[in-house]
Amino acid sequence: MTEMNVWQNVDHYFMDKLLPINKHLNAVLQTNKAVSIPEIDVSPTQGRLLYLLAKMKAAANILEIGTLGGYSSICLAQALPREGKLVTLEINEEYAKVARKNIKNAGYEEKIEVIVGNALETLPELKNEGRLFDFIFIDADKPNNPAYLKWAIQLAHLGAIIVADNVVRDGAITDKNSEDERVRGIQQFMELLKEEPRIEATAIQTVGVKGYDGFVLAIVN
Repeated sequence: MTEMNVWQNVDHYFMDKLLPINKHLNAVLQTNKAVSIPEIDVSPTQGRLLYLLAKMKAAANILEIGTLGGYSSICLAQALPREGKLVTLEINEEYAKVARKNIKNAGYEEKIEVIVGNALETLPELKNEGRLFDFIFIDADKPNNPAYLKWAIQLAHLGAIIVADNVVRDGAITDKNSEDERVRGIQQFMELLKEEPRIEATAIQTVGVKGYDGFVLAIVN
């Protein structure tokens, strides 16, 4: 049995034992696959982690950069209190259309606002509107992660949690000579975290149904 098979088997074991059956989340994955949205959502166990982190934080205002088909949006929205809101940013209009449908079917249409456009244009608008967030999830195009981090700090309440996905890149993150713009973006993101006095952070390597990767977990002081 290969390492990948072991990781997948363990993930499925955890899903069976720890994750309640969620027909809405399952439907999201099926819908996304049917319309050929890339299967790069967080895994079910990772989605559950996002939910638990947001719930532990008691986050009332959540920002997500990168909607895709809305899977992680719904995971996070499940942790919101009655009056809580989630804003999610998506550059691809077709993906956003599917996400809105998935969100509506899951019953979170009133809690989740999907904004279509380039996030580097939308984020300043959120700042100008005076919107601040308790929890920020960064999971979009990796070359722009450094810019997303800078905006996340500006849009964060004191004590806000920031989570950034896909920071290991199958171990390529340590390759100083990488020509992959996604790897370079994450490396620059890491350098910013290192130098940013307002941030305390760690990074965790993960294995599972999505292979070998990892995420950053940070708090804004």
